[in-house]
Amino acid sequence: MMIDPIELTRELIRFNTINPPGNETPCAEHIGGILERAGFSIAYHPMEDGRANLIARIGGVAGKKPLCMSGHTDVVPLGAAPWSVAPFAADIADGKIFGRGSTDMKGGVAAIVAAAVELAPRLEGTPGLVLVITAGEERGCQGANFLVQQPGVLGEAGALLVAEPTSNRPLNGHKGVLWIEGRATGVTAHGSTPEHGVNAVYKAARVIGRLEGLKLEDGRVLKGGLPTLNVGWFHGGMNINSIPDEAKFGLDIRMVPGLTDTEVLAQLAEIGGKDVAFTRQGYSEPVFTEPSDPWIASVHEVMAEITGERHAPGIATYFTDAAALTKAYGNPPTIILGPGEAEMAHQTDEFCYIRRIEEATAGFTEIAKRWCGV
Repeated sequence: MMIDPIELTRELIRFNTINPPGNETPCAEHIGGILERAGFSIAYHPMEDGRANLIARIGGVAGKKPLCMSGHTDVVPLGAAPWSVAPFAADIADGKIFGRGSTDMKGGVAAIVAAAVELAPRLEGTPGLVLVITAGEERGCQGANFLVQQPGVLGEAGALLVAEPTSNRPLNGHKGVLWIEGRATGVTAHGSTPEHGVNAVYKAARVIGRLEGLKLEDGRVLKGGLPTLNVGWFHGGMNINSIPDEAKFGLDIRMVPGLTDTEVLAQLAEIGGKDVAFTRQGYSEPVFTEPSDPWIASVHEVMAEITGERHAPGIATYFTDAAALTKAYGNPPTIILGPGEAEMAHQTDEFCYIRRIEEATAGFTEIAKRWCGV
């Protein structure tokens, strides 16, 4: 049984899985049907009505855990800008497939499925494969976190490949994310007599000014590049003719290995002083596997042979389902590798290059063959 990854990508794009609301079940069932016909055992794990996660397994042998390949089926909203192509028609032009989710990440999911189906007849008596196809990744890895919370559902994996968009460059993990809220308080007064109040917006603004250009790494060389900080939102005051007695803002900090949330919060507390108090709103650790790991080195070798490009080790700036899955599987070597273009993710007129999907399919097939020894 053979699957054309290009046609499968187009089929998957045509499922409208914009999150919210998601409605990933029909797409997951389409994938599950293909895998079941190829000999995989299939299990659906809905986290809500219409929002199924899919786990598919084949093979299995004592002594070596299976290879896990993972992707998500939900996509982000279309945005306010008009599209020049129909976002769910999966049109092909100039060597590209257009459509919401083409790059992030239905092209990657199609490549996983095509590779798995091709190898399926040869995987009995081998370590085998487990495919984890999630819902709800785009809003905080909801599906992956849901699966982690279900005892025994994920099983085991000896290595993890997540097919997020990397232009087929193997990345040894991804940055973590730390979300923090800053809050300044003041004293309200009439807008015509500001001397009678304490303006919380001014307090917050002074601290935000000190955050711009802050080097969280403090001169250290850390694995995976540099951490980043962005002020993502700001709210202050209730009406124009009053002195605001509260101002809040949100920080998005992308973390790298070697930098802890405790350390960052301590730096922020020093900068905020008496003006701004900082509280942690959410945290996901970075994922990183050393380049010296034999499986990681093998993946780099495979993709260099297929693409003709050899890249230095790096990590993705965005976070992925690996944040949940890698830890749940006991921290096996993890690679982020997929055919999409990272700069096209979430963009108007999103597309994925056809050749990248073909390269990814060939790469995933070879990676799985080597893992399973076939």
